[in-house]
Amino acid sequence: MDDLNRRQKTIIRTSIVGIAVNVLLAGFKAAVGLASHSIAVILDAVNNLSDALSSIITIIGAKLAGKKPDKDHPLGHGRIEYVSALIVAAIVLYAGITSLVESVKKIIEPAEVSYSTEALVIIATAVLAKILLGRYVKKKGEETDSGALIASGTDALSDAAISAAVLITAIIYTLKGISLEAYMGVIIAGFIIKAGVDMISETISDILGRRADMDVSKKIKELVCAEPEVMGAYDLFVHNYGPGREYASVHIELPDDMTVDTVDVITRRIADKVYKETGVVLTGVGVYSRSTNPKNDEIRRDIESIVLSHDFALQMHGFYLNEEDKEMRFDVVFMFGISHGEGIRIITEDIKAKYPDYNVMIVADIDISD
Repeated sequence: MDDLNRRQKTIIRTSIVGIAVNVLLAGFKAAVGLASHSIAVILDAVNNLSDALSSIITIIGAKLAGKKPDKDHPLGHGRIEYVSALIVAAIVLYAGITSLVESVKKIIEPAEVSYSTEALVIIATAVLAKILLGRYVKKKGEETDSGALIASGTDALSDAAISAAVLITAIIYTLKGISLEAYMGVIIAGFIIKAGVDMISETISDILGRRADMDVSKKIKELVCAEPEVMGAYDLFVHNYGPGREYASVHIELPDDMTVDTVDVITRRIADKVYKETGVVLTGVGVYSRSTNPKNDEIRRDIESIVLSHDFALQMHGFYLNEEDKEMRFDVVFMFGISHGEGIRIITEDIKAKYPDYNVMIVADIDISD
């Protein structure tokens, strides 16, 4: 929990810096925009205000997500960060749509603009400030694994590019008398809308539950399979309950001559190692029994060949053959798009054609981890 507390404090401090910088920039840009009658500069100021509001919501989300687990939420409140990110995305999208409407109005009814030297200096300073802020916030977001901060930092760097475009537009008008204000406002609005849509898409994916990170899955399986007794690791499920709060379960294949006591020692050792190395809590370690009779290996390889001859079957594991009871059981990972019942029926028929005396028990697995 100390790591989570430090993470929360870092997110809050970084967000406060973002609020302060964005409010100052919004104030200066609003003054320049109103004085010069520039819709592009005014919309750039509005964009800074939306960034400041986003940082405020990020702070609120971080504080609420840091609440201790309770009876109704035994795994904590970490997913509140995703809700706050969704609110931020909605604000950004609204700001973009509003900016687009105002820009189109200015194209239809253009207004005379004028820039002073001081105004140009302020816009140029804002570009530099946004670059520094973006790099700082993004770095802190990567250090804390905060999607909200990473998004804010990336957004700030995009804002720097937008402000630079506004500066170029102002210089062109000052030197050539060509007004591109309203058109630049449309471009800015387009960037803001795209950022909002992207943020909503990413956050919804987090809320729905996305595939576990490939690097994390690979690391966990490597740690599990590093145990000398483990003959394979399968069915890895990683559940995300907010940044820094990941819980997982996995099945391991062990020789069938092990005692329960030995299995208990191994599974506890695995859980401890995975947590120390990755921070992921293994809430359950299931066990597949692997026959130690070498005579069964040939049948296992034959069954695996039959299963994997079908394109919809991605993997077979957990195979066990009970020669006495004439029973074979195993799991098959099916690709998306095929009915599990249909896949099991097809594979069972193929196996029964070659091994008619055996009772075939197949469990369908989902292609959930790489």
